[in-house]
Amino acid sequence: MRNSALAGMQAALTGVIALPLVYLSPWSHLIGYASLGTLAALFGRFAQGTGRNRIVLASGFWQTFAVLSVSAAIWLGAPFAVQLLLLAVLCGLFAVVAVQGKFGPPGPLIFIFAAGASMSEVQSWQAVLERGAATAGVAALAWVVCVLTEFIRQQARDGISFPADPVRSPRQHLVVAMRIGSGALAAACAAKVMGAHFPAWAAMGAVAVMQGAHLHTNMHRALQRMLGTVLGAGLVWLILSCGPSVWVLIALIAIFQVVTEIVIGSNYALGQILVTPMALLMTYLASHGEAASAQLVPERVLDTLVGAVVGMLLAVVCSTLEDRASLARHLVSSEQN
Repeated sequence: MRNSALAGMQAALTGVIALPLVYLSPWSHLIGYASLGTLAALFGRFAQGTGRNRIVLASGFWQTFAVLSVSAAIWLGAPFAVQLLLLAVLCGLFAVVAVQGKFGPPGPLIFIFAAGASMSEVQSWQAVLERGAATAGVAALAWVVCVLTEFIRQQARDGISFPADPVRSPRQHLVVAMRIGSGALAAACAAKVMGAHFPAWAAMGAVAVMQGAHLHTNMHRALQRMLGTVLGAGLVWLILSCGPSVWVLIALIAIFQVVTEIVIGSNYALGQILVTPMALLMTYLASHGEAASAQLVPERVLDTLVGAVVGMLLAVVCSTLEDRASLARHLVSSEQN
C-alpha cells in the first residue's frame, strides 16, 4: 500500500505542477493531453531497485505513442471503423507491452485510455505534434518527480513480496493480444451501434474484465466494475452540477488519483467508484467544459456495462475446460462458506 500511495501522490504532484502551467499558457487547449502524461508516474511501483526509472520512461513513451498513433490516423482521414480497428490492435499491443515490460499496475488500461481520449477531430499535422509534445513533456516531468522521490519507495526484502506479472511465451503473448483485441473491438462496435459517443470506454471495460489471470477473477471484476462505475458516475454528476472551476477540477483529479491508488488494490469496486470521477473529470477538462455532464455520466455507465458484458461473454467463450472447472469449484467453495 505504501508504494501504491506513493505512485498516486507522484502522479498527483506532477498534475498539480504541470496542469496549471499548461492552463495559463497559450496552449491551454492541450490540458487534457498534459493530464495523460501525469499517469506515467503510476507504473513500476513494485519494480526491483532502480528499475522503476526505466519503467516510468517506457510508460511515458507508450502513453505518447498511443496519443500520436490515433491522432495521426484521424488526421490522415481514417474512417471511424478504421479508428476502432486501430484501437483494438492497440489494446492487444498494450496488453503484451505491459506484461513484457513488467510495468505492473495499472496495466494496459492507462495506454488504452490515452488512445481513446485522442479519438477527436484533428485539424493539422501540427495539432498531432502538439498533442504528443504535451503528453511527452508532462510524462518527462513525472519521471523527474519519481526519480527525486524514489528514496520513499519500499523495496522488496525478506518478509515482503510484491505482485509480479506472469511470464508468458511468445505464442501466449500472441494469443492474449488477439483475444483482448477481439474483445475490445467487439465491445467498441457494440457501444457504437447503441449510439455511444465514446466507444473507447466500452473497449476499456472489456479489456479490464479479460486481462485477469483466472476466470472467476474476471467475473468478479466485471460485476465490481459495473457497480463501481454507476456509483462513480453519479458522484461526477453531483460534482459537475455545482459548476466547478478549472482549479477545483485539477485539485479533485489529484485527490482522486491518490485515494484511488490506495484503495483499488484491496477493493476493486470501491476503487472504481473513485477512478471513474478521475477519468470523467479529465475528459471534461480536456473538452474545456464543452462535454455536458448530462451526456458524460450516462455515456460512461452505458459503455462500461456494454464492455463488461462483452468481456464476460468472451472470457467464458475463450476459456479452457480447466478455467471453467476452476470457476465451478470456486462457486461451490463460495456457497459452502
